[in-house]
Amino acid sequence: MTTSPPPGCPAHAHTPLIEATGAPDHRVVFRRLRDEHGPVVKVELEPGVPAWLVMGYRELLTVTRDERLFSHDARNWRDLNDGVVAPDSGLLPMMGWRPNLFQADGEEHRRLRRPVDEAVAGIDQRAIRREVEEMCADLIAGFSERGAADLISEYAQVIPTLALASLFGLDREGGQELRRALIALFGSQTDSQLGDRAFDQILVDLVQSRQDGPARGDVTSVIVRHESMTSLEERVQSLVPLIGAGNETMTSWIAHTLRLLLTDPRFSAQLRGGSLGVDDALDEALWREPPMNVMPARYALHDTELGGQKILKGDVVVLGLGAVVDDPVMQTGHGPFAEPGNRAHLAFAAGPHSCPARVPARVIVRTAVGTVLNLLPDMRLSIPAEELTWFPSPWTRVPTALPVEFSTVALGAPLART
Repeated sequence: MTTSPPPGCPAHAHTPLIEATGAPDHRVVFRRLRDEHGPVVKVELEPGVPAWLVMGYRELLTVTRDERLFSHDARNWRDLNDGVVAPDSGLLPMMGWRPNLFQADGEEHRRLRRPVDEAVAGIDQRAIRREVEEMCADLIAGFSERGAADLISEYAQVIPTLALASLFGLDREGGQELRRALIALFGSQTDSQLGDRAFDQILVDLVQSRQDGPARGDVTSVIVRHESMTSLEERVQSLVPLIGAGNETMTSWIAHTLRLLLTDPRFSAQLRGGSLGVDDALDEALWREPPMNVMPARYALHDTELGGQKILKGDVVVLGLGAVVDDPVMQTGHGPFAEPGNRAHLAFAAGPHSCPARVPARVIVRTAVGTVLNLLPDMRLSIPAEELTWFPSPWTRVPTALPVEFSTVALGAPLART
């Protein structure tokens, strides 16, 4: 069995990915890596576990669209098969093989995606907007008398959990258990596998309740009862990317849009003044801080060349969605942020595996951001912007807190409930 190289070995000379995603300005790190190595660079996912980080627009499209060269199936990961990745690695909850649409290719992927597409198409967008608007107003009402709040723990983390719990048929308590499990899972740290097991158990209980009980109109029921589903494991694992990735990415999207509102005077003035619509503001946030800053993973099926690097069969490739925006190919005369409506950011990935739930996700996030703008018009960050910190994760960049202050007097009328 192959073992990890010792400290000091050249294999440890690569930049740890979490140092880039956790940097105060990750794009500075990505630009440095691009200047030094080109659009594809070797990084470390954890000590002794290498990966190729793709930061080039054309290279990223190649990886996401060519299933003959790059597979989603982690059983093709050489370092996992050779024992370089430890069985208790915090990477496995995010990168280990699961029998779901995210890890499948070709016809198998299309079979597993059909129930998901049908379930998402059946979501009543007007109903979810009204429900989320009520959730947001209730949360704000709960902390309005204090004149202060943390817009991460008290808002951005709560809204996606409650919205998804409603869509998938979880009660409020189940939604909170889900959130705790996902925080651990996406961190890819020492508690990641515990979070993964808790997450799976929540989904097993949910699927079994839909299999054994009467048909309901929630997303879980549509997927569980779909003719394409062949086993309990497939049904459970089909919910993983929708609930897991959906919860984390919407939290990040809300958090970064609000962070820009609180820290970027140009963004704030345009959004508050109406010259930048909420949807355009959401797209700018996607350009600047994609919800999945780095997306795992693809596995090379053959030796190939990518961005000037020799990629060997079995190598793992991760998608630098947060770095692609700085590829010169993506730049226009005034930069992408000056172009409202530009959605070439790849924040939802590309190719057959592009996000199936981007429309309901946008409805939820737009409602969450719009409600804050309406009900907290004078909110301001209560600490210097440079003191903001990030949850540890090689994949996402979510602020640990967004402490704000605001006028309780200004909120009296809008928050009145009937």
